[in-house]
Amino acid sequence: LTGFHPDRTIPLLHKTTLSRWHRRRKPKTSEHKHRVYLFCDEFTEYNDVPIGQKAIQLLEALGYEVVIPNHLESARAWLSKGLLRQAKKIAAENIKRLSPLISAETPLIGIEPSAILGFRDEYIDLASDDLRPEARKLASNCLMFEEFFVREMDAGRIRSDAFHSEPRQIRLHGHCFQKALASMTPIVRALELPAKYNVRLIPSGCCGMAGSFGYEVEHYETSMKVGELVLLPVIRSLPDEVIVAAPGTSCRHQIHDGTGRQALHPAEILFDALNL
Repeated sequence: LTGFHPDRTIPLLHKTTLSRWHRRRKPKTSEHKHRVYLFCDEFTEYNDVPIGQKAIQLLEALGYEVVIPNHLESARAWLSKGLLRQAKKIAAENIKRLSPLISAETPLIGIEPSAILGFRDEYIDLASDDLRPEARKLASNCLMFEEFFVREMDAGRIRSDAFHSEPRQIRLHGHCFQKALASMTPIVRALELPAKYNVRLIPSGCCGMAGSFGYEVEHYETSMKVGELVLLPVIRSLPDEVIVAAPGTSCRHQIHDGTGRQALHPAEILFDALNL
Protein backbone atom coordinates (compact mmCIF):
# COMPACT_ATOMS: atom_id res chain seq x y z
CA LEU A 1 0.00 0.00 0.00
CA THR A 2 2.78 2.46 0.86
CA GLY A 3 5.31 1.39 -1.74
CA PHE A 4 7.85 0.77 1.03
CA HIS A 5 10.14 -2.23 0.83
CA PRO A 6 9.00 -4.93 3.30
CA ASP A 7 12.44 -5.06 4.93
CA ARG A 8 12.14 -1.42 6.01
CA THR A 9 11.00 -0.44 9.48
CA ILE A 10 8.38 2.28 9.12
CA PRO A 11 8.95 5.48 11.13
CA LEU A 12 6.34 5.58 13.87
CA LEU A 13 4.37 8.51 15.21
CA HIS A 14 5.12 9.46 18.80
CA LYS A 15 2.28 9.54 21.35
CA THR A 16 2.42 13.34 21.40
CA THR A 17 3.88 16.06 19.23
CA LEU A 18 6.86 18.10 20.35
CA SER A 19 4.97 21.39 20.16
CA ARG A 20 2.08 20.05 22.27
CA TRP A 21 4.52 18.69 24.87
CA HIS A 22 6.30 22.04 24.94
CA ARG A 23 3.08 24.04 25.42
CA ARG A 24 1.86 21.91 28.31
CA ARG A 25 4.99 21.88 30.44
CA LYS A 26 6.79 24.28 32.71
CA PRO A 27 10.59 24.56 32.39
CA LYS A 28 12.52 23.42 35.44
CA THR A 29 14.59 26.59 35.48
CA SER A 30 13.14 30.10 35.66
CA GLU A 31 16.47 31.90 35.30
CA HIS A 32 16.83 32.18 31.53
CA LYS A 33 19.65 34.43 30.42
CA HIS A 34 19.12 34.15 26.67
CA ARG A 35 16.26 33.33 24.30
CA VAL A 36 16.53 31.02 21.32
CA TYR A 37 13.86 30.03 18.79
CA LEU A 38 13.57 26.35 17.88
CA PHE A 39 12.35 25.35 14.42
CA CYS A 40 10.04 22.43 15.11
CA ASP A 41 10.54 20.54 11.85
CA GLU A 42 8.05 17.92 10.75
CA PHE A 43 10.36 15.00 11.58
CA THR A 44 11.06 16.11 15.15
CA GLU A 45 7.45 17.21 15.62
CA TYR A 46 5.92 13.81 14.86
CA ASN A 47 8.53 11.03 14.81
CA ASP A 48 11.65 12.07 16.73
CA VAL A 49 9.90 13.80 19.62
CA PRO A 50 12.28 12.45 22.32
CA ILE A 51 15.21 14.07 20.51
CA GLY A 52 13.40 17.41 20.51
CA GLN A 53 12.57 17.02 24.18
CA LYS A 54 16.19 16.38 25.11
CA ALA A 55 17.38 19.29 22.97
CA ILE A 56 14.98 21.65 24.75
CA GLN A 57 15.82 20.31 28.20
CA LEU A 58 19.54 20.55 27.45
CA LEU A 59 19.30 24.20 26.45
CA GLU A 60 17.08 25.05 29.42
CA ALA A 61 19.53 23.39 31.81
CA LEU A 62 22.26 25.59 30.31
CA GLY A 63 20.21 28.73 30.94
CA TYR A 64 18.31 29.32 27.68
CA GLU A 65 14.66 30.07 27.13
CA VAL A 66 13.50 27.91 24.22
CA VAL A 67 10.56 29.23 22.21
CA ILE A 68 8.84 27.32 19.40
CA PRO A 69 7.47 30.07 17.12
CA ASN A 70 4.37 29.82 14.97
CA HIS A 71 5.50 28.40 11.62
CA LEU A 72 4.64 25.87 8.93
CA GLU A 73 6.56 22.71 8.06
CA SER A 74 9.96 23.07 6.42
CA ALA A 75 8.82 22.10 2.88
CA ARG A 76 11.64 19.54 2.72
CA ALA A 77 9.29 16.71 1.71
CA TRP A 78 7.76 18.85 -1.05
CA LEU A 79 11.18 19.86 -2.34
CA SER A 80 12.43 16.28 -2.38
CA LYS A 81 9.65 15.34 -4.81
CA GLY A 82 9.98 18.43 -6.99
CA LEU A 83 6.68 19.99 -5.86
CA LEU A 84 8.10 23.49 -6.06
CA ARG A 85 4.86 25.48 -6.25
CA GLN A 86 3.72 24.22 -2.86
CA ALA A 87 7.24 24.54 -1.44
CA LYS A 88 7.34 28.16 -2.60
CA LYS A 89 4.09 28.93 -0.74
CA ILE A 90 5.39 27.32 2.45
CA ALA A 91 8.72 29.13 2.20
CA ALA A 92 7.01 32.50 1.71
CA GLU A 93 4.77 32.00 4.72
CA ASN A 94 7.65 30.89 6.95
CA ILE A 95 9.73 33.89 5.90
CA LYS A 96 6.86 36.24 6.75
CA ARG A 97 6.22 34.64 10.13
CA LEU A 98 9.80 34.18 11.27
CA SER A 99 11.77 37.13 9.91
CA PRO A 100 10.32 39.62 12.47
CA LEU A 101 11.50 37.36 15.33
CA ILE A 102 14.87 36.07 14.24
CA SER A 103 18.10 38.00 14.71
CA ALA A 104 21.73 37.38 15.63
CA GLU A 105 20.75 37.70 19.31
CA THR A 106 17.71 35.42 18.97
CA PRO A 107 18.57 32.91 16.22
CA LEU A 108 16.45 30.12 14.79
CA ILE A 109 18.04 26.74 15.46
CA GLY A 110 17.12 23.39 13.99
CA ILE A 111 17.54 19.76 14.97
CA GLU A 112 17.13 18.11 11.55
CA PRO A 113 19.85 19.37 9.16
CA SER A 114 17.82 19.01 5.96
CA ALA A 115 15.02 21.17 7.41
CA ILE A 116 16.95 24.07 8.96
CA LEU A 117 19.47 24.28 6.12
CA GLY A 118 16.61 24.81 3.68
CA PHE A 119 16.42 28.36 5.06
CA ARG A 120 20.04 28.91 3.98
CA ASP A 121 19.69 27.34 0.56
CA GLU A 122 16.36 26.75 -1.20
CA TYR A 123 14.34 29.42 0.64
CA ILE A 124 16.45 32.22 -0.85
CA ASP A 125 15.83 30.89 -4.37
CA LEU A 126 12.14 30.22 -3.72
CA ALA A 127 11.45 33.67 -2.25
CA SER A 128 9.78 36.28 -4.44
CA ASP A 129 11.74 39.43 -5.22
CA ASP A 130 10.00 41.41 -2.48
CA LEU A 131 10.73 38.72 0.14
CA ARG A 132 14.31 37.93 -0.88
CA PRO A 133 15.98 40.54 1.38
CA GLU A 134 14.07 39.13 4.36
CA ALA A 135 14.93 35.58 3.26
CA ARG A 136 18.64 36.44 3.16
CA LYS A 137 18.54 38.10 6.57
CA LEU A 138 16.67 35.12 8.01
CA ALA A 139 19.14 32.68 6.42
CA SER A 140 22.07 34.40 8.11
CA ASN A 141 20.55 33.71 11.53
CA CYS A 142 19.43 30.10 11.02
CA LEU A 143 21.76 27.62 12.69
CA MET A 144 21.96 23.91 13.11
CA PHE A 145 21.77 22.87 16.75
CA GLU A 146 25.51 22.16 16.87
CA GLU A 147 26.42 25.46 15.21
CA PHE A 148 24.49 27.37 17.86
CA PHE A 149 26.04 25.25 20.60
CA VAL A 150 29.58 26.02 19.42
CA ARG A 151 28.78 29.73 19.01
CA GLU A 152 27.73 29.82 22.64
CA MET A 153 30.82 27.83 23.65
CA ASP A 154 33.04 30.42 21.97
CA ALA A 155 31.16 33.20 23.76
CA GLY A 156 31.83 31.51 27.10
CA ARG A 157 28.16 30.86 27.82
CA ILE A 158 28.42 27.07 27.57
CA ARG A 159 31.36 25.48 29.39
CA SER A 160 32.70 21.99 29.82
CA ASP A 161 32.11 22.00 33.59
CA ALA A 162 28.37 21.64 32.88
CA PHE A 163 29.11 18.08 31.75
CA HIS A 164 30.53 15.00 33.41
CA SER A 165 34.09 13.81 32.79
CA GLU A 166 33.49 10.11 32.18
CA PRO A 167 35.25 8.85 29.03
CA ARG A 168 33.18 8.12 25.94
CA GLN A 169 34.12 7.06 22.41
CA ILE A 170 31.89 8.44 19.65
CA ARG A 171 31.85 7.62 15.95
CA LEU A 172 30.08 10.24 13.87
CA HIS A 173 28.31 9.99 10.50
CA GLY A 174 27.65 13.36 8.91
CA HIS A 175 24.48 14.36 7.10
CA CYS A 176 24.80 15.10 3.37
CA PHE A 177 23.24 18.56 3.71
CA GLN A 178 25.62 19.33 6.55
CA LYS A 179 28.62 18.31 4.45
CA ALA A 180 27.46 20.25 1.39
CA LEU A 181 26.10 23.46 2.94
CA ALA A 182 27.84 23.79 6.30
CA SER A 183 30.68 21.97 8.06
CA MET A 184 31.30 18.95 10.24
CA THR A 185 33.63 20.95 12.51
CA PRO A 186 30.90 22.36 14.81
CA ILE A 187 29.40 18.97 15.51
CA VAL A 188 32.80 17.50 16.42
CA ARG A 189 33.62 20.46 18.66
CA ALA A 190 30.24 20.27 20.40
CA LEU A 191 30.52 16.55 21.08
CA GLU A 192 34.05 16.94 22.44
CA LEU A 193 33.06 19.63 24.95
CA PRO A 194 32.66 17.03 27.74
CA ALA A 195 36.24 16.62 28.92
CA LYS A 196 36.82 12.99 28.03
CA TYR A 197 34.61 12.59 24.97
CA ASN A 198 36.57 11.49 21.89
CA VAL A 199 34.93 11.88 18.46
CA ARG A 200 36.08 10.31 15.22
CA LEU A 201 34.38 10.85 11.88
CA ILE A 202 33.28 7.82 9.89
CA PRO A 203 34.70 8.39 6.37
CA SER A 204 31.33 7.81 4.74
CA GLY A 205 29.49 9.61 1.97
CA CYS A 206 25.70 9.42 1.74
CA CYS A 207 24.13 6.82 4.01
CA GLY A 208 21.95 5.69 1.09
CA MET A 209 18.56 6.54 2.56
CA ALA A 210 18.19 10.04 1.08
CA GLY A 211 14.83 10.90 2.62
CA SER A 212 12.12 8.57 1.31
CA PHE A 213 14.33 7.19 -1.50
CA GLY A 214 15.65 4.23 0.44
CA TYR A 215 12.21 3.21 1.69
CA GLU A 216 10.79 2.73 -1.80
CA VAL A 217 10.67 -0.80 -3.22
CA GLU A 218 12.34 0.20 -6.49
CA HIS A 219 15.23 1.95 -4.71
CA TYR A 220 15.83 -0.31 -1.71
CA GLU A 221 18.63 -2.36 -3.27
CA THR A 222 20.51 0.73 -4.43
CA SER A 223 20.04 2.34 -1.02
CA MET A 224 21.57 -0.60 0.79
CA LYS A 225 24.47 -0.85 -1.68
CA VAL A 226 25.34 2.77 -0.94
CA GLY A 227 25.21 2.11 2.80
CA GLU A 228 27.45 -0.95 2.42
CA LEU A 229 30.22 1.06 0.75
CA VAL A 230 31.56 2.38 4.06
CA LEU A 231 29.00 3.32 6.71
CA LEU A 232 27.27 0.06 7.60
CA PRO A 233 30.41 -2.16 7.70
CA VAL A 234 32.19 0.37 9.93
CA ILE A 235 29.29 0.50 12.39
CA ARG A 236 29.01 -3.30 12.52
CA SER A 237 32.68 -3.46 13.49
CA LEU A 238 32.32 -1.10 16.45
CA PRO A 239 32.23 -2.41 20.03
CA ASP A 240 28.89 -2.03 21.79
CA GLU A 241 30.22 0.66 24.14
CA VAL A 242 31.06 3.02 21.27
CA ILE A 243 28.33 5.62 20.71
CA VAL A 244 27.15 6.10 17.14
CA ALA A 245 26.15 9.69 16.37
CA ALA A 246 24.13 10.84 13.37
CA PRO A 247 22.26 14.18 13.19
CA GLY A 248 19.94 13.16 10.33
CA THR A 249 16.70 11.26 10.84
CA SER A 250 17.08 9.34 7.55
CA CYS A 251 20.65 8.39 8.45
CA ARG A 252 19.58 7.04 11.83
CA HIS A 253 16.90 4.88 10.18
CA GLN A 254 19.37 3.55 7.62
CA ILE A 255 21.84 2.68 10.38
CA HIS A 256 19.12 0.91 12.35
CA ASP A 257 17.84 -1.10 9.39
CA GLY A 258 21.33 -1.97 8.16
CA THR A 259 23.06 -2.80 11.43
CA GLY A 260 20.50 -3.00 14.24
CA ARG A 261 22.41 -0.24 16.09
CA GLN A 262 20.67 2.85 17.46
CA ALA A 263 22.39 6.05 16.38
CA LEU A 264 21.88 9.13 18.55
CA HIS A 265 21.46 12.78 17.66
CA PRO A 266 24.22 14.98 19.15
CA ALA A 267 21.62 16.74 21.31
CA GLU A 268 20.79 13.39 22.96
CA ILE A 269 24.45 12.65 23.62
CA LEU A 270 25.07 16.06 25.16
CA PHE A 271 21.91 15.88 27.27
CA ASP A 272 23.01 12.50 28.65
CA ALA A 273 26.40 14.06 29.50
CA LEU A 274 24.95 16.86 31.64
CA ASN A 275 25.84 17.16 35.32
CA LEU A 276 22.24 17.02 36.56
